[in-house]
Amino acid sequence: MRIRTDSPFRSGETVAERSAVSQQPQPPRQEPSRANQPQPQQPVTRAGVVWTAVVVALIVLILLIVFFLQNQDSVRVYFLGLGGYVPLGLALFIAAVAGGVLVAVAGAVRILQLRLLARRSLRTKPPTAAKR
Repeated sequence: MRIRTDSPFRSGETVAERSAVSQQPQPPRQEPSRANQPQPQQPVTRAGVVWTAVVVALIVLILLIVFFLQNQDSVRVYFLGLGGYVPLGLALFIAAVAGGVLVAVAGAVRILQLRLLARRSLRTKPPTAAKR
């Protein structure tokens, strides 16, 4: 005699026993707590974005003030044949701003290249038929 392993009954369980088990009162289902439920997202507003930008800008300005106060020693700086004494903090700040300007110029040139390329590709493409 073969024992079937795919039977829904446990070994030795009868139909009457199975129905008796299924008719026992089940414990009440607990509702999931509010902590586990996803909270609705708050919309992002312009005022919130501006407020965040102002807070970040104030933090950066405070850090710059601390940087300038800690680097007040004068250093001799040469640029394009000119020389002079400048506070170290100011010299480093000017160098950082100049580097940022160079990166912005390079990015602007690349954006212009991509726009020109996109405009040329739109001119050369034949108009496509409208999809039904």
